[in-house]
Amino acid sequence: METVTLDRFELVGPLGSGADYDVRAAVDRETGEPVVLKRPSPQTVSRQMHGPVEERTARALEAYERAGQYSSVVPRVIGVTEVTLHDAYFGEDLGQPYLVRVEERAAGIPLVGDPRSRILRVPIGLGQNLFALHPLALPDGVADWPVQSQLLEAQEIYADAGYALLDLGPHNVFYSPGTGRISLVDATALVGHGVERAQGNRGPQDVHDFYIEMAKFYLAPHLPPTDAAGYFDPYNQRPVISIEDECDSLIGAFRSADDALRDATTACVGKVRQRGYASVADFASDLRECLRLITIRNEQMPEPQTALEAWRTALHRLSEDHWTRYQFDANTELAAMAG
Repeated sequence: METVTLDRFELVGPLGSGADYDVRAAVDRETGEPVVLKRPSPQTVSRQMHGPVEERTARALEAYERAGQYSSVVPRVIGVTEVTLHDAYFGEDLGQPYLVRVEERAAGIPLVGDPRSRILRVPIGLGQNLFALHPLALPDGVADWPVQSQLLEAQEIYADAGYALLDLGPHNVFYSPGTGRISLVDATALVGHGVERAQGNRGPQDVHDFYIEMAKFYLAPHLPPTDAAGYFDPYNQRPVISIEDECDSLIGAFRSADDALRDATTACVGKVRQRGYASVADFASDLRECLRLITIRNEQMPEPQTALEAWRTALHRLSEDHWTRYQFDANTELAAMAG
Protein backbone atom coordinates (compact mmCIF):
# COMPACT_ATOMS: atom_id res chain seq x y z
CA MET A 1 0.00 0.00 0.00
CA GLU A 2 1.52 3.31 -1.07
CA THR A 3 2.13 5.90 1.64
CA VAL A 4 0.93 9.35 0.60
CA THR A 5 0.98 12.83 2.10
CA LEU A 6 -2.11 15.01 2.13
CA ASP A 7 -0.42 18.00 0.52
CA ARG A 8 -0.72 16.02 -2.73
CA PHE A 9 -4.52 16.47 -2.56
CA GLU A 10 -6.51 19.68 -2.82
CA LEU A 11 -9.56 19.69 -0.57
CA VAL A 12 -12.88 20.38 -2.30
CA GLY A 13 -15.49 19.92 0.42
CA PRO A 14 -17.39 17.49 2.66
CA LEU A 15 -19.15 14.47 1.21
CA GLY A 16 -20.56 12.92 4.36
CA SER A 17 -19.98 12.28 8.02
CA GLY A 18 -21.24 9.53 10.28
CA ALA A 19 -20.57 8.08 13.70
CA ASP A 20 -17.34 6.42 12.53
CA TYR A 21 -16.01 8.16 9.43
CA ASP A 22 -15.69 11.62 7.93
CA VAL A 23 -15.44 11.74 4.12
CA ARG A 24 -14.09 14.68 2.10
CA ALA A 25 -13.87 15.29 -1.62
CA ALA A 26 -10.49 16.28 -3.01
CA VAL A 27 -8.50 16.43 -6.25
CA ASP A 28 -5.22 14.59 -6.83
CA ARG A 29 -2.77 17.30 -7.88
CA GLU A 30 -0.59 14.71 -9.63
CA THR A 31 -3.31 13.27 -11.86
CA GLY A 32 -6.14 15.81 -11.74
CA GLU A 33 -8.55 13.01 -10.79
CA PRO A 34 -11.26 13.37 -8.10
CA VAL A 35 -10.61 11.39 -4.93
CA VAL A 36 -12.11 10.94 -1.48
CA LEU A 37 -10.33 11.22 1.85
CA LYS A 38 -11.69 8.94 4.58
CA ARG A 39 -10.71 9.42 8.21
CA PRO A 40 -12.18 8.79 11.68
CA SER A 41 -14.87 11.31 12.57
CA PRO A 42 -13.36 14.40 14.27
CA GLN A 43 -15.63 13.86 17.28
CA THR A 44 -14.14 10.45 18.04
CA VAL A 45 -10.61 11.74 17.43
CA SER A 46 -11.00 14.69 19.78
CA ARG A 47 -12.27 12.34 22.50
CA GLN A 48 -9.48 9.83 21.83
CA MET A 49 -12.13 7.20 21.02
CA HIS A 50 -11.07 6.49 17.45
CA GLY A 51 -9.02 3.36 18.19
CA PRO A 52 -11.80 0.93 17.11
CA VAL A 53 -12.32 2.92 13.89
CA GLU A 54 -8.60 2.72 13.11
CA GLU A 55 -8.71 -1.04 13.72
CA ARG A 56 -11.68 -1.35 11.38
CA THR A 57 -9.78 0.61 8.75
CA ALA A 58 -6.76 -1.66 9.13
CA ARG A 59 -8.94 -4.76 8.64
CA ALA A 60 -10.58 -3.19 5.59
CA LEU A 61 -7.20 -2.37 4.05
CA GLU A 62 -5.99 -5.93 4.63
CA ALA A 63 -9.15 -7.24 2.98
CA TYR A 64 -8.64 -4.82 0.09
CA GLU A 65 -5.13 -6.16 -0.45
CA ARG A 66 -6.40 -9.74 -0.43
CA ALA A 67 -9.66 -9.32 -2.34
CA GLY A 68 -10.94 -5.81 -2.95
CA GLN A 69 -8.37 -4.81 -5.52
CA TYR A 70 -9.59 -7.71 -7.68
CA SER A 71 -13.20 -6.53 -7.63
CA SER A 72 -14.30 -3.93 -10.16
CA VAL A 73 -16.91 -2.55 -7.75
CA VAL A 74 -14.52 -1.58 -4.95
CA PRO A 75 -12.98 1.88 -5.47
CA ARG A 76 -9.21 1.75 -5.90
CA VAL A 77 -7.21 2.68 -2.82
CA ILE A 78 -4.67 5.24 -3.98
CA GLY A 79 -2.77 5.23 -0.72
CA VAL A 80 -2.78 5.85 3.02
CA THR A 81 -1.06 8.45 5.15
CA GLU A 82 1.14 7.75 8.11
CA VAL A 83 -0.57 7.81 11.49
CA THR A 84 0.19 11.40 12.36
CA LEU A 85 -1.40 14.80 13.11
CA HIS A 86 -3.47 16.28 10.29
CA ASP A 87 -4.79 19.36 12.08
CA ALA A 88 -3.09 21.88 9.80
CA TYR A 89 -4.44 20.26 6.64
CA PHE A 90 -8.05 20.12 7.84
CA GLY A 91 -7.93 23.41 9.75
CA GLU A 92 -8.66 21.80 13.12
CA ASP A 93 -7.16 21.50 16.57
CA LEU A 94 -7.80 17.85 17.44
CA GLY A 95 -4.31 17.15 18.72
CA GLN A 96 -4.45 13.41 18.02
CA PRO A 97 -2.75 11.32 15.31
CA TYR A 98 -4.76 9.15 12.94
CA LEU A 99 -4.59 7.57 9.49
CA VAL A 100 -6.31 8.94 6.35
CA ARG A 101 -7.26 6.61 3.51
CA VAL A 102 -7.35 8.02 -0.05
CA GLU A 103 -9.58 6.34 -2.65
CA GLU A 104 -10.75 7.07 -6.15
CA ARG A 105 -14.12 8.77 -6.11
CA ALA A 106 -17.08 6.53 -6.93
CA ALA A 107 -18.98 7.28 -10.13
CA GLY A 108 -22.74 7.59 -10.24
CA ILE A 109 -25.41 8.31 -7.65
CA PRO A 110 -26.25 6.58 -4.35
CA LEU A 111 -29.01 4.03 -4.63
CA VAL A 112 -30.45 5.75 -1.56
CA GLY A 113 -29.46 9.34 -0.94
CA ASP A 114 -28.83 11.27 2.26
CA PRO A 115 -32.05 11.22 4.35
CA ARG A 116 -31.51 14.90 5.20
CA SER A 117 -32.14 15.74 1.53
CA ARG A 118 -35.78 14.81 2.01
CA ILE A 119 -36.25 18.22 3.67
CA LEU A 120 -35.57 19.72 0.24
CA ARG A 121 -38.03 17.27 -1.37
CA VAL A 122 -35.27 15.34 -3.10
CA PRO A 123 -36.55 11.88 -4.20
CA ILE A 124 -33.73 10.01 -2.48
CA GLY A 125 -35.06 6.55 -3.39
CA LEU A 126 -34.75 6.96 -7.16
CA GLY A 127 -31.60 4.88 -7.54
CA GLN A 128 -32.86 1.88 -5.61
CA ASN A 129 -36.27 1.87 -7.26
CA LEU A 130 -35.26 2.67 -10.85
CA PHE A 131 -32.16 0.52 -11.18
CA ALA A 132 -32.25 -2.17 -8.48
CA LEU A 133 -35.90 -3.03 -7.92
CA HIS A 134 -37.55 -2.06 -11.22
CA PRO A 135 -34.95 -1.75 -14.02
CA LEU A 136 -37.50 -1.45 -16.82
CA ALA A 137 -35.15 0.17 -19.36
CA LEU A 138 -31.39 -0.32 -19.43
CA PRO A 139 -28.77 0.82 -21.97
CA ASP A 140 -27.55 -1.65 -24.57
CA GLY A 141 -24.83 -3.88 -23.19
CA VAL A 142 -26.03 -3.70 -19.56
CA ALA A 143 -27.05 -7.12 -18.30
CA ASP A 144 -30.35 -7.77 -16.55
CA TRP A 145 -30.38 -7.00 -12.82
CA PRO A 146 -26.98 -5.25 -12.84
CA VAL A 147 -26.99 -4.21 -9.17
CA GLN A 148 -27.71 -7.67 -7.79
CA SER A 149 -25.30 -9.40 -10.18
CA GLN A 150 -22.37 -7.19 -9.24
CA LEU A 151 -23.02 -7.41 -5.50
CA LEU A 152 -23.03 -11.20 -5.76
CA GLU A 153 -19.84 -11.17 -7.83
CA ALA A 154 -18.09 -8.95 -5.28
CA GLN A 155 -19.17 -11.22 -2.44
CA GLU A 156 -17.82 -14.28 -4.25
CA ILE A 157 -14.44 -12.57 -4.76
CA TYR A 158 -14.23 -11.73 -1.05
CA ALA A 159 -15.38 -15.24 -0.11
CA ASP A 160 -12.55 -16.75 -2.17
CA ALA A 161 -10.15 -14.65 -0.10
CA GLY A 162 -11.69 -15.72 3.19
CA TYR A 163 -14.00 -12.78 3.92
CA ALA A 164 -17.68 -11.89 3.94
CA LEU A 165 -18.69 -8.32 3.09
CA LEU A 166 -21.55 -6.98 5.19
CA ASP A 167 -23.68 -3.82 5.31
CA LEU A 168 -24.15 -3.55 1.54
CA GLY A 169 -27.55 -1.93 1.65
CA PRO A 170 -28.41 0.73 -0.94
CA HIS A 171 -27.02 3.57 1.20
CA ASN A 172 -23.54 2.13 0.61
CA VAL A 173 -23.88 1.45 -3.13
CA PHE A 174 -23.42 3.98 -5.94
CA TYR A 175 -24.75 3.27 -9.44
CA SER A 176 -23.75 4.74 -12.79
CA PRO A 177 -26.83 4.49 -15.05
CA GLY A 178 -24.92 4.97 -18.30
CA THR A 179 -22.57 2.04 -17.71
CA GLY A 180 -24.63 -0.10 -15.37
CA ARG A 181 -21.69 -0.29 -12.95
CA ILE A 182 -21.90 -0.10 -9.15
CA SER A 183 -19.33 1.07 -6.61
CA LEU A 184 -19.20 0.15 -2.93
CA VAL A 185 -18.53 3.35 -1.03
CA ASP A 186 -18.04 1.50 2.26
CA ALA A 187 -16.42 -1.93 2.29
CA THR A 188 -15.25 -1.82 5.91
CA ALA A 189 -17.92 -4.02 7.54
CA LEU A 190 -16.69 -7.57 7.09
CA VAL A 191 -16.02 -10.92 8.66
CA GLY A 192 -12.34 -11.70 8.45
CA HIS A 193 -9.92 -14.58 8.28
CA GLY A 194 -10.67 -17.42 10.66
CA VAL A 195 -13.66 -15.62 12.21
CA GLU A 196 -16.76 -17.60 11.31
CA ARG A 197 -19.15 -15.05 12.75
CA ALA A 198 -18.46 -11.48 13.82
CA GLN A 199 -20.25 -9.72 16.66
CA GLY A 200 -22.43 -6.90 15.33
CA ASN A 201 -25.03 -4.58 16.84
CA ARG A 202 -27.74 -7.20 16.29
CA GLY A 203 -25.71 -10.18 17.51
CA PRO A 204 -23.28 -12.56 15.81
CA GLN A 205 -23.07 -12.07 12.04
CA ASP A 206 -21.83 -14.06 9.08
CA VAL A 207 -22.38 -14.02 5.30
CA HIS A 208 -26.06 -14.87 5.81
CA ASP A 209 -26.52 -11.30 7.04
CA PHE A 210 -25.50 -10.23 3.54
CA TYR A 211 -28.02 -12.69 2.09
CA ILE A 212 -30.88 -11.24 4.12
CA GLU A 213 -29.96 -7.72 2.99
CA MET A 214 -29.97 -8.87 -0.64
CA ALA A 215 -33.50 -10.21 -0.21
CA LYS A 216 -34.68 -7.23 1.86
CA PHE A 217 -33.33 -4.36 -0.28
CA TYR A 218 -33.02 -5.87 -3.76
CA LEU A 219 -36.11 -8.06 -4.35
CA ALA A 220 -39.40 -6.36 -5.25
CA PRO A 221 -42.53 -8.17 -4.02
CA HIS A 222 -44.81 -5.83 -5.98
CA LEU A 223 -45.19 -4.81 -9.60
CA PRO A 224 -43.40 -1.66 -10.85
CA PRO A 225 -45.30 1.53 -9.96
CA THR A 226 -47.62 3.04 -12.54
CA ASP A 227 -47.12 6.51 -11.05
CA ALA A 228 -43.76 8.31 -10.97
CA ALA A 229 -44.15 9.14 -7.27
CA GLY A 230 -43.90 5.44 -6.51
CA TYR A 231 -40.17 5.66 -7.30
CA PHE A 232 -39.34 8.56 -5.01
CA ASP A 233 -39.09 7.02 -1.53
CA PRO A 234 -36.61 4.30 -0.54
CA TYR A 235 -38.00 0.81 -0.18
CA ASN A 236 -37.81 -1.21 3.03
CA GLN A 237 -35.31 1.05 4.80
CA ARG A 238 -36.10 -0.05 8.34
CA PRO A 239 -32.79 -1.25 9.82
CA VAL A 240 -32.22 -4.99 10.06
CA ILE A 241 -32.76 -5.88 13.73
CA SER A 242 -32.77 -9.67 13.50
CA ILE A 243 -32.74 -12.24 10.75
CA GLU A 244 -35.81 -13.92 12.27
CA ASP A 245 -37.91 -10.76 12.01
CA GLU A 246 -36.66 -9.99 8.50
CA CYS A 247 -37.44 -13.50 7.29
CA ASP A 248 -40.98 -13.27 8.64
CA SER A 249 -41.43 -9.87 6.99
CA LEU A 250 -40.11 -11.05 3.62
CA ILE A 251 -42.26 -14.17 3.55
CA GLY A 252 -45.27 -11.99 4.32
CA ALA A 253 -44.35 -9.48 1.59
CA PHE A 254 -44.29 -12.20 -1.08
CA ARG A 255 -47.37 -14.03 0.18
CA SER A 256 -49.57 -12.44 -2.49
CA ALA A 257 -47.12 -13.19 -5.33
CA ASP A 258 -47.86 -15.91 -7.87
CA ASP A 259 -47.18 -19.47 -6.76
CA ALA A 260 -43.76 -19.88 -8.40
CA LEU A 261 -42.34 -16.59 -7.10
CA ARG A 262 -43.83 -17.07 -3.63
CA ASP A 263 -42.40 -20.58 -3.37
CA ALA A 264 -38.95 -19.53 -4.64
CA THR A 265 -38.61 -16.59 -2.24
CA THR A 266 -39.99 -18.59 0.69
CA ALA A 267 -37.45 -21.36 0.07
CA CYS A 268 -34.59 -18.90 -0.27
CA VAL A 269 -35.53 -16.94 2.84
CA GLY A 270 -36.09 -20.15 4.79
CA LYS A 271 -32.58 -21.32 4.04
CA VAL A 272 -31.18 -17.94 5.11
CA ARG A 273 -33.13 -18.23 8.37
CA GLN A 274 -31.44 -21.58 9.04
CA ARG A 275 -28.05 -20.15 7.99
CA GLY A 276 -28.04 -23.11 5.66
CA TYR A 277 -26.21 -21.91 2.56
CA ALA A 278 -22.86 -23.63 2.05
CA SER A 279 -21.52 -21.03 -0.39
CA VAL A 280 -22.20 -17.66 -1.98
CA ALA A 281 -22.70 -19.46 -5.29
CA ASP A 282 -25.55 -21.55 -3.83
CA PHE A 283 -27.33 -18.45 -2.58
CA ALA A 284 -26.67 -16.60 -5.84
CA SER A 285 -28.32 -19.40 -7.79
CA ASP A 286 -31.49 -19.17 -5.69
CA LEU A 287 -31.59 -15.36 -5.76
CA ARG A 288 -31.17 -15.32 -9.55
CA GLU A 289 -34.12 -17.70 -9.84
CA CYS A 290 -36.22 -15.25 -7.81
CA LEU A 291 -35.11 -12.42 -10.11
CA ARG A 292 -35.94 -14.50 -13.19
CA LEU A 293 -39.46 -15.05 -11.88
CA ILE A 294 -39.83 -11.34 -11.10
CA THR A 295 -38.85 -10.60 -14.71
CA ILE A 296 -41.57 -12.96 -15.95
CA ARG A 297 -44.10 -11.38 -13.59
CA ASN A 298 -43.22 -7.88 -14.82
CA GLU A 299 -43.47 -8.92 -18.48
CA GLN A 300 -47.04 -10.02 -17.79
CA MET A 301 -48.10 -6.87 -15.91
CA PRO A 302 -51.48 -5.46 -17.00
CA GLU A 303 -50.29 -1.90 -17.80
CA PRO A 304 -46.71 -2.20 -19.11
CA GLN A 305 -46.71 1.05 -21.11
CA THR A 306 -48.13 3.05 -18.21
CA ALA A 307 -45.46 1.60 -15.93
CA LEU A 308 -42.69 2.43 -18.41
CA GLU A 309 -43.94 6.01 -18.78
CA ALA A 310 -43.96 6.40 -14.99
CA TRP A 311 -40.43 4.95 -14.83
CA ARG A 312 -39.15 7.47 -17.41
CA THR A 313 -40.91 10.37 -15.70
CA ALA A 314 -39.19 9.41 -12.45
CA LEU A 315 -35.89 8.98 -14.31
CA HIS A 316 -36.13 12.60 -15.45
CA ARG A 317 -35.89 13.74 -11.82
CA LEU A 318 -32.22 12.75 -11.94
CA SER A 319 -31.66 15.78 -14.19
CA GLU A 320 -32.24 18.12 -11.25
CA ASP A 321 -29.42 20.16 -9.72
CA HIS A 322 -29.19 18.00 -6.59
CA TRP A 323 -27.51 15.16 -8.46
CA THR A 324 -24.69 17.33 -9.85
CA ARG A 325 -22.86 16.96 -6.52
CA TYR A 326 -21.96 13.41 -7.57
CA GLN A 327 -19.71 12.08 -10.34
CA PHE A 328 -22.69 11.93 -12.63
CA ASP A 329 -23.70 13.72 -15.84
CA ALA A 330 -27.43 13.30 -16.40
CA ASN A 331 -27.38 14.35 -20.06
CA THR A 332 -24.86 11.65 -20.93
CA GLU A 333 -25.91 8.85 -18.61
CA LEU A 334 -29.66 8.99 -19.08
CA ALA A 335 -29.79 9.52 -22.84
CA ALA A 336 -30.11 5.84 -23.74
CA MET A 337 -33.03 5.31 -21.35
CA ALA A 338 -35.06 8.50 -21.69
CA GLY A 339 -37.16 7.16 -24.58
